[in-house]
Amino acid sequence: MIDACDTYVMTTLLLARHGLTDLTGPVLAGRTPGVHLSEAGRAQAAALAGRVASVRLDAIVSSPLERCRETAQAVAEGRETDVSTDERFIECGYGTWTGRPLKELAEEPLWQVVQAHPSAATFPEGEPLAVMQHRAVAAVREWNQRLGSKGVYLVCSHGDVIKAIVADALGLHLDQFQRITADPAALTVIRYAPLRPFLLRLNDMGDLRLPEDSEEKDGGENITGSDAAVGGGPGTT
Repeated sequence: MIDACDTYVMTTLLLARHGLTDLTGPVLAGRTPGVHLSEAGRAQAAALAGRVASVRLDAIVSSPLERCRETAQAVAEGRETDVSTDERFIECGYGTWTGRPLKELAEEPLWQVVQAHPSAATFPEGEPLAVMQHRAVAAVREWNQRLGSKGVYLVCSHGDVIKAIVADALGLHLDQFQRITADPAALTVIRYAPLRPFLLRLNDMGDLRLPEDSEEKDGGENITGSDAAVGGGPGTT
């Protein structure tokens, strides 16, 4: 039988947004099929792969959309780990907003709801943002449980999905998730410890070195029932 807190025993999640496409920025691509990485996006994916080359990955998981699978495949090159597809990491269902220019969408009354109160936003003929967050967070929890203690995995997904997962990890209401940024090919790293998640990197574009797990570090002590040192502790790097 799995203890309730075992779901989050020091599992490390690397969240990567897909690289650029020709639609990224001017148009809400959403779930439009056939949207592939642009030349710049392929370069970003290759750079991402280089940044995580030294990181052991027990799983590489992707949204089913092409731009994510292509980014994840770049990370998988040269590894023995294949890319797994999980539908729960797919882009939010934007319904009739899909394929429309962002400048045009900004004139819609719903745009202000998405900005100020995203938890109340349901896209026409599409998905509520709250439902998107629920399915994505449920997927993270399942992968955490599947990989267990000391598991490390990368998920390639989409901007709003990543922001929603980060908001959950930080204990933020979904209405605060627009304060979070997820740029193309940027990495966000969350470590799920027994008591709480820790945000180790956010929207990071630099070299990646994960903090080591240890009983003691530079005079620090692993105190039972406490994973956040009063005063900040000796650091994680």
